[in-house]
Amino acid sequence: MDALSMMLAGSRAEGAFLLRSLLDPPWSLRIEDHAPITVLVLVRGSAVVVSDTGQTEDLEAGDIALLRGPDPYTVADHPGTPVHVLIDEAQNCAAVDGSPLEDMSVLGVRTWGNSTSGQTVMLTGTYRLDSYVSRQILDSLTPVAVVRRSMETTPMTKLLEQQIAADGPGQEVLLDRLLDLVLISAVRTWFAENPNRSPRWIKAYEDPVIGHALRLIHNRPEHPWTVASLAQESGSSRAAFARRFTGLMGLGPVGYLTEWRLSVAADLLADPARTVSSIAREVGYSSPFALTTAFTRHHGMSPKIYRQTRCAPLLTARG
Repeated sequence: MDALSMMLAGSRAEGAFLLRSLLDPPWSLRIEDHAPITVLVLVRGSAVVVSDTGQTEDLEAGDIALLRGPDPYTVADHPGTPVHVLIDEAQNCAAVDGSPLEDMSVLGVRTWGNSTSGQTVMLTGTYRLDSYVSRQILDSLTPVAVVRRSMETTPMTKLLEQQIAADGPGQEVLLDRLLDLVLISAVRTWFAENPNRSPRWIKAYEDPVIGHALRLIHNRPEHPWTVASLAQESGSSRAAFARRFTGLMGLGPVGYLTEWRLSVAADLLADPARTVSSIAREVGYSSPFALTTAFTRHHGMSPKIYRQTRCAPLLTARG
């Protein structure tokens, strides 16, 4: 598995919120759902996205915007259009004053808006679940990461457009997977166009020595890796390997191995069927006590507290 696939695996959609909006100007939507990541595809017309972080981006037909949560944002036909729709964490929509919306209505399956045709048509997919591992990718994005229309992304967005308003057996799962395709395509395109924002390990994966070592760590975190064994598996001397790894990754092999194991452990805690003891074995710790000690030092709380505070929203969403 390549680096990007490995990191994004935890962001697979599960019952993601998907909506097609048909809009005639003037319109302005204020989104305060605090979702980890939202994918916005502009199918027709134009729009502007304004993040509370201060970033403003213009969108044209075929563009994709990746909106990194939990920051709220506004999407409108024009930056000066007053907000008239508020959308909260439960995807409830109301007028700014809290009254029912009179000019926005349901127009079909997963479709709403203020027009039956829409000068502007956009698709929105909101990921309900978060992943500690995938945050290492998402946190490298700007608050509004825009990918312009291209041969790379258009086939995926077209498929999503064709299927979002359809309804049939397995439709929800199909839409989840199509949303994943759009996200992965957009993320890898954005990093290719913004190499200075790419995490160190994306470049390091291209290195024949360190890339091989990273694959070993990512795919087999439970193995008792040492600097010597990683160097041997990668065809390098121990000293040369350690220098090369640190130069590319910004920390040594043991430090990175520890960070990766504890990141995976954080994600595994979202599965209520997994005990701390079983997770310890899966990420290379000899006992639940050893994992708890390392996890608490790294994350600032025990696995039990982490599961109660950080994973509770994920478990609720899955249920």
